[in-house]
Amino acid sequence: MDSIISVLENIWRYLTLIRITDVLDISIMSFAIYKLLSLVRSTRAENILKGIVIFILALWLSSLLNLRGINYILSYVVEWGVLALFVVFQPELRRGLEQLGSKNIRLLRFLTPEQRSTELEKAIDQTVVACTEMSQSRTGVLIVFERSLVLNDMLRSGTELDARVSSELLKNIFFVKAPMHDGAVIIRNGRILGAGCMLPLSKNVNLSRDLGMRHRAGIGMSENSDAVVVIVSEETGSISVAIGGMLKRHLMPETLSKLLKNELMPAPEQETEARKDPPWFLRRIRQQKGGDEDE
Repeated sequence: MDSIISVLENIWRYLTLIRITDVLDISIMSFAIYKLLSLVRSTRAENILKGIVIFILALWLSSLLNLRGINYILSYVVEWGVLALFVVFQPELRRGLEQLGSKNIRLLRFLTPEQRSTELEKAIDQTVVACTEMSQSRTGVLIVFERSLVLNDMLRSGTELDARVSSELLKNIFFVKAPMHDGAVIIRNGRILGAGCMLPLSKNVNLSRDLGMRHRAGIGMSENSDAVVVIVSEETGSISVAIGGMLKRHLMPETLSKLLKNELMPAPEQETEARKDPPWFLRRIRQQKGGDEDE
């Protein structure tokens, strides 16, 4: 009994020495380790990390068993190993920095709402003009308006740009003989960030059979993100918009403009109501058995 009381007293003594900064320090380190493990999970870096752990154990055992030759070689390898890790883990480090940068992008969006709203409104107007003209000429169009979910993976599949949205630029990108006309244009904050981008196809088996690959890619993009996707059919010239896995078809230019502004530039009262709505991935699950919505 006395030994238990002594142990409890020692534990209490150590607990009284813990400061708030110590708890913060441990929390930050734990979070950093967790994010590192999450980053390398299910990638080739996971096997490399396992190899590093085995290497460290071998170094410790060689020192414990007094294996001087092996210990000397392993110690020499460690000196150059840190530099080698930066080379080996370069893709994972780049992806982690991109994720950190995407959070800063959201912060910049919050800090400059007025300028972003003006550029976005101009981008919507120019998009409507371009889609109206390309609808008349039956030119296939696939335009993705990014919202809260950053689409860096899609951008890497195409040609990265940084240009102001204009109807002439969009018509040149989707011109039938242009090299990037088959892919999608991705717009972020009113600027074209990429063209010729590949999008995931929809897995919804209930879609209408008259929908082509362009429509299925647009619906697939809206299923896997909260993006708003504008589609112009190459066969019929019909204008459609995909949101949350649902397809609104046969839109007039005025309806397209109103729809884009309502989705991308909601009024303050609409933003309040939007917070009450379920997130896009829950709406996708509910709509999984539904087909396309005709208008």
